[in-house]
Amino acid sequence: MRPTFFITSLLLAATTWAQDQSRTPDLTELLNSNKNLSQFSTLLQSYGDIYANLSFQQDVTIYAPSNEAFEKIPYQVLGPAFETNNTDIIRALLQYHVVPGLHPSTSFNGSFSFLPTWLNNETYSNVTGGQVVAGVQQAGNVWVVVTGLGSRSTVTTMDLKFTGGIVHVIDTFLIPPQPFTASANQFNLSSAAGVVFTAGLPTYIDTTDDLTFFVPNNAALQRVESSLSTMSTDDLAEILSYHVVSGSNFVGYSGNLPNGTILKTLQGTELEFSFSSNSIFVNSARILQQDLLLSNGVLHVIDNVLDYNSTTPNFNPELGTQVPILPGTATGENTLPFTTYLPTSTSVLFSLASPTDASTAFGATGTYRTASSTYGRALETSRKKGAGERVEMRSASVGAIVGALVWGLIELF
Repeated sequence: MRPTFFITSLLLAATTWAQDQSRTPDLTELLNSNKNLSQFSTLLQSYGDIYANLSFQQDVTIYAPSNEAFEKIPYQVLGPAFETNNTDIIRALLQYHVVPGLHPSTSFNGSFSFLPTWLNNETYSNVTGGQVVAGVQQAGNVWVVVTGLGSRSTVTTMDLKFTGGIVHVIDTFLIPPQPFTASANQFNLSSAAGVVFTAGLPTYIDTTDDLTFFVPNNAALQRVESSLSTMSTDDLAEILSYHVVSGSNFVGYSGNLPNGTILKTLQGTELEFSFSSNSIFVNSARILQQDLLLSNGVLHVIDNVLDYNSTTPNFNPELGTQVPILPGTATGENTLPFTTYLPTSTSVLFSLASPTDASTAFGATGTYRTASSTYGRALETSRKKGAGERVEMRSASVGAIVGALVWGLIELF
């Protein structure tokens, strides 16, 4: 009887151990079992309301910054917020890393997916339904999340399951999008920002909900500088408003602009969208950069200044740069047009404070210092060793233990 009793007990112990190890962990157990997330776990638990809410959620996706991501903070616009322990900003930052619904790696493809987050505090976001992150799968099975100021975060470990959803580990914090006037310099749109200030519209442009911007690059504004510089403030505001679409619960991400789309602008006249030679054209301008996220919508960079008196599409996809619609020429001066109207201190904001205020939530002014890459930077494609490898090792250990127990039973027989 003793051998039988011993064998039965051993089998029960092995079964219990295997079942316990195969059980889906809760959020606390998942974070504690992945040492690469120790700093994120500590930060998250210090915000008890968010942590408690996540612990009782079902079907959420968390983008969890790795310990390496925390090491980059001093070199990002996030740095001063952590240095001063600005709890309002850090709370909003954590909310921006939580996406309702399950979004496993298999749900991403080569087209951007724009996913609303928990960040819906109007102090930091004026996008209906919550500020978004943009996820995409790139060559070599690299998963990237694009956020504010064009920053990119690479998913280093994906699809870690817990009872409330899944966790993707990222190598860089997600940066909440900024207002247009705070983002313009990062996107080389300083002349357009100057037009906004000249027309007296920075507050409206930066704070109105759900705006879609079609912004001429510096070169486009330079080509027609002689015409724009002689316009009255009202005429300049009229031109500017023709480049902005305001939609109730609508933001014009590129996926929402199929061929033949017509949108009404703030100015009142319509824009028509065409797809040709693998490019999207708006009236007679080519969209050069798509889907740059802003705190109150999205921005597309175009190669021409649009004119509400000339709305019929007249583009040539064979041309690298479209022919100007407005009459005018460059003045030949070395300075970019309208940049003299910019505030003397350009701020990177994480709030909707006055764009002219040099003191910012991040404390960063002038040039941007960031460790995360922009659209022009090559992606780091190497997968870092981290939580995923440790989880696999734990699974292997369970298999080894069960195997040893079975082998012991065979020996007994």
